[in-house]
Amino acid sequence: MQNEMHLNQPADDEIDLRELASVLWSGKKNILTVTSLFAVIAVIVVLLIPNQYQATAVVSPAQSGSTSMLGAMSSQLGGLASLAGIKAPSDEGGEAQAAMEIMQSWSFIEQFIKTNNLAAEIFAADGWDREINQLSYDSSLYDSQQKHWVRNPPAGKTIDPTSWELYKEFSERLVVTTDKTSGMISISIEHYSPILAKQWVDLYITTINDYMRTRKLGQTNSNIEYLEAQIEKTAIAGMKEVFYQVIEEQIKNKMLAEASPEYAFVTVNPAMVPEEKSTPKRALICVLAVLLGAMLSILAVLVMHYGRQPKSNKTPNEY
Repeated sequence: MQNEMHLNQPADDEIDLRELASVLWSGKKNILTVTSLFAVIAVIVVLLIPNQYQATAVVSPAQSGSTSMLGAMSSQLGGLASLAGIKAPSDEGGEAQAAMEIMQSWSFIEQFIKTNNLAAEIFAADGWDREINQLSYDSSLYDSQQKHWVRNPPAGKTIDPTSWELYKEFSERLVVTTDKTSGMISISIEHYSPILAKQWVDLYITTINDYMRTRKLGQTNSNIEYLEAQIEKTAIAGMKEVFYQVIEEQIKNKMLAEASPEYAFVTVNPAMVPEEKSTPKRALICVLAVLLGAMLSILAVLVMHYGRQPKSNKTPNEY
């Protein structure tokens, strides 16, 4: 008899969907109130967040493929350079790969910011006035009238933003991606001012090209000096001939670098001034806020209802 009663008795851990729906229906006012409150707060917050714009340029490695002048030269130069004891330029986009790493490095970004005096625009800007094309700055960080920093620095920091702080802030605005199919590289920079975003992308590409070209010229000059020194040391006519041939190729290499403003990257699709914001995603933020408010309010209603119910102290034998 007791076994039959146990079979007919619903288990304590089973969910009664009717009761659950009844509880939610009875608490619908609280759920709607909390959800509406979250929605209103989300709308207010997203309206206070300033727009940001992302400018993007697409570039191609200047030395990729068999049609590259430097790539064609490297196949001829490789054997002679090995005999001379120097490293020939790679035919596998080595300069572009190196440029990809360098352009995202701390030291390069630090120098880029310092050379172009961009610290305030990167670290202290908090908005942009479209009508007058002017940035606004966080007055607790930077005095735009006197042009000096006024922030209360965190422990261990200086009033001026440190190199690391500027690097992190700029890195969050910079996006460099490579299309694995085409090999094209997209370089994007996001900022409150769409005009500055476009200018910075152009300047960034020019700077990395100049940096890589100067780097290559330095390497080439060093190679030529080394080869000239080896010519003075050797008395073997055949080796001198090899050295002269390699010097000739190095001079060609140097001339190509000097004549190539787009040494590392060739611009395929230049950056344009963006007309539409990239962030914030206001509609998405509002939807997520409404969903969060609904979930929290439903959870609160269920906790309040079931939390008030007294626990049964009956044992199975009492039934």
